[in-house]
Amino acid sequence: MALAPYACMHPRCGSRPLSDSGSEQRTAFQRDCDRIVHSTSFRLLMYKTQVFVAPVCGHFRTRLTHTIEVARVARAIASSLGLNPDLAESVSLAHDLGHTPFGHIGEQALNEIMKDHGGFEHNAQAVRIVTNLERSYIGFNGLNLTWETLEGIAKHNGPVDETGLAMADAYADTDLELHTYPSAEAQVAALADDIAYNCHDMQDGLRAEFFAAGDLTELPLIGPAIWRVRRDYSDVSESRINQTALREVFGELVEDVYRTSMQRFDEFNPQEPDDIRNAGCATVSFSEDCRRQMNVIRDFLFDRMYRNERVNEECAEGSAAIRTLFNHYRNHPSDLPAERLEDYHSAVGDTGRLRAIADCIAGLTDSFALKETARIATAS
Repeated sequence: MALAPYACMHPRCGSRPLSDSGSEQRTAFQRDCDRIVHSTSFRLLMYKTQVFVAPVCGHFRTRLTHTIEVARVARAIASSLGLNPDLAESVSLAHDLGHTPFGHIGEQALNEIMKDHGGFEHNAQAVRIVTNLERSYIGFNGLNLTWETLEGIAKHNGPVDETGLAMADAYADTDLELHTYPSAEAQVAALADDIAYNCHDMQDGLRAEFFAAGDLTELPLIGPAIWRVRRDYSDVSESRINQTALREVFGELVEDVYRTSMQRFDEFNPQEPDDIRNAGCATVSFSEDCRRQMNVIRDFLFDRMYRNERVNEECAEGSAAIRTLFNHYRNHPSDLPAERLEDYHSAVGDTGRLRAIADCIAGLTDSFALKETARIATAS
């Protein structure tokens, strides 16, 4: 496949923090994908919240299934734009590695706890994971990923103004150029994330009966799609109609990114990857009309799903669990898992020790965090 001149065809010279012998069969970005997929942190995403805490029904998304969907969308968009699909995939696979149990509520709780010690932010935590906290290789910590993948993990949503302790703890000799935009491939990963969660959260919300198809017919994008499918297939079940309409919306969003981004490439005329990074704005983008319509859908999901009483109750339980665990480990550090206990004892100062506790809690699954909280309550 021929790549555009502004695609990241190969990693920068000396791209990995530690040099290695490479592979004759796989590209550097393919090897990044493999290292991420085989990591412990990636597997744990299977048991972390997307919207529902510790879902027992396999029909609802978890953080892992969301990540897989994002990676597939990113590959498709990157390929259509002449970008490197392997890099888009590697960033997508790693983009949520830093999420805590209980999703964004867990992240907010840890950020509040750590506010005087560098805070907590899941993208920065993902950098910590792939540069330090994974411990499966001989001779180094982390996954020794390429610079391009690290850059994409750190700033796929755009330039990062506040590096915080987590970013600072990445390899000191790895300048991720946080003040610039990321590669076009990383920008693709960010939009693939938006497409995936908007579409699958509508699907999960229907299944959870937070709203009905009739509610969706009043929304842009999905409403017209439902009416079209009902018109063309009047004799099929409502469930099949909804699924078909959501797939249509999915395709429309992908097509919008393609059309808009190709127009912007023609406008900016980038000739190399750094032209994308230094463009001063995102080059891969939704159209303004599409973004407005997606914002309406997002507001609807916040009102009817993310702030649903059942979800709020689960989130409140998760936030309380985070705080209980943090206080317990702070007072009883010997209860930390072996690797985090080693980090705790080797840490410099109170901030370093608290960061080791935050690393431990961020790596827990929903169910383990809840069980550990219950154990602590029983023992006290």
